[in-house]
Amino acid sequence: MNILLHICCAPCSIYPIEKLRKDKHLIAGFFYNPNIHPYTEYLKRKDAVEKYSGSVKLNVIYSDYDLEDYFQHVVYNEDTVNRCPVCWWIRMRKCVKTAKENGFDAFTTTLLGSPYQDHDALKSICEDVAKAADIKFYYDDFRTGFKKAQSEARSKGIYMQNYCGCLFSEKKKIEKKGKKL
Repeated sequence: MNILLHICCAPCSIYPIEKLRKDKHLIAGFFYNPNIHPYTEYLKRKDAVEKYSGSVKLNVIYSDYDLEDYFQHVVYNEDTVNRCPVCWWIRMRKCVKTAKENGFDAFTTTLLGSPYQDHDALKSICEDVAKAADIKFYYDDFRTGFKKAQSEARSKGIYMQNYCGCLFSEKKKIEKKGKKL
């Protein structure tokens, strides 16, 4: 199957790329993450994806940094319960559109590899956008390779972030450390 893999960051892409190739799928990456803030953080993550994808010979489509679309959708959904699903929907909606425009059979996301995401909610969103766009959603629980991929990223010196990327999660991370904003 020819699959477009939404990539949130380089470390989270390691296992899904390995697994999808092992399962004999043709894959390309798709980097679209308007949720990542500040912009300098976005650029660090994009650079890491560019370097890693080059090292594993993965073609990646890079979409615009659509900051305005992200904030228009999350403006009244600041709490995690509402904000995260909206954020996933924004990114999966764009991934599906890109997959259809470029002739892919299906799409999936590296977000399915994170133990920090609401896996069931994310899977449901992917199924919904797939059905609406009449394209397949390729499901795999990539969490089984999370720790190994994180270890590999560290050993290879791949940039690793310490928050999901959005302004709200950065604020929460800073507050947890007891720092003033």
